[in-house]
Amino acid sequence: MGKKDRENLSIIDKELKIEGSIISTGKLIIKGQVTGTIDGDIVLIAEEGLVNSSLTKVSSLTIGGDFKGEVLATKELIILATGTCAGKVDCQDLIVENGGILNADVSCKTSSRLSPEKESSSFVSGLKRKEKQIEL
Repeated sequence: MGKKDRENLSIIDKELKIEGSIISTGKLIIKGQVTGTIDGDIVLIAEEGLVNSSLTKVSSLTIGGDFKGEVLATKELIILATGTCAGKVDCQDLIVENGGILNADVSCKTSSRLSPEKESSSFVSGLKRKEKQIEL
């Protein structure tokens, strides 16, 4: 048998408190308390987890517990029904379940958005086409 490609999995358990910087690859599950910075791929804050971060840079963050601080999620930020997020958020996609709390300065960016100039010009040209169709 060959080796299976396994995604790295790290867990900060309930009774663990960490102060400092965390750098992780793969999936990181936080059930304990973290104070500091986080740099990782996929981070999940469990319902009992508490994170107070000056900067969290991840591709995906799922919050089921409490998060306070600044987060930069290059793909998605998901706040579950049991989750609370406060601070500053910069993400591509944002999902907040019913019951989840988001109290932050939020900036969501998607690659499919048009620049303001293109958006307004296409809107205006669309109106002109409609007007011509109505006149005929």
